[in-house]
Amino acid sequence: MHLLDNEITVAFLRYATILIVKMMLMSSITAFFRMRKKAFVNPEDTTSFGKGENAKKYLRTDPDVERIRRIHLNDLENIFPFIFAGFFYSMSGVNLSTALLHYRIFLGSRIFHTIAYLIPLPQPSRALAWMAGYLVTFSMIYRVIMMAFVTS
Repeated sequence: MHLLDNEITVAFLRYATILIVKMMLMSSITAFFRMRKKAFVNPEDTTSFGKGENAKKYLRTDPDVERIRRIHLNDLENIFPFIFAGFFYSMSGVNLSTALLHYRIFLGSRIFHTIAYLIPLPQPSRALAWMAGYLVTFSMIYRVIMMAFVTS
């Protein structure tokens, strides 16, 4: 409960929760697109659409499904490091406004990255969104590492 006394940690938990929900929604959206496009990767997933050779036509890749799946994979690659780094960052003695700036930029970058990937927006929009989130995570890690060296 002492963690909840720290307003920076509480803010981090809010933003981390939003990011986790966003990431989890991407798996549901992937499943929705697989059903809508009838594009499956496992034979057992096609049984409700036919048997034998008829079902094999649904074992395929679809560009729209793959695009959604790549968004989800990119979330997995970026949100988990943010959560790990952000947890320690929230306890590093940073001031609230700086922490909120980091959390908000990261959340905004992930939302914009998803939109840029879905529409798709021309590059470098998606790359810039990814880079903004990456730099925020790196900035938090840097702060945590520097605090570790100062206190040791």
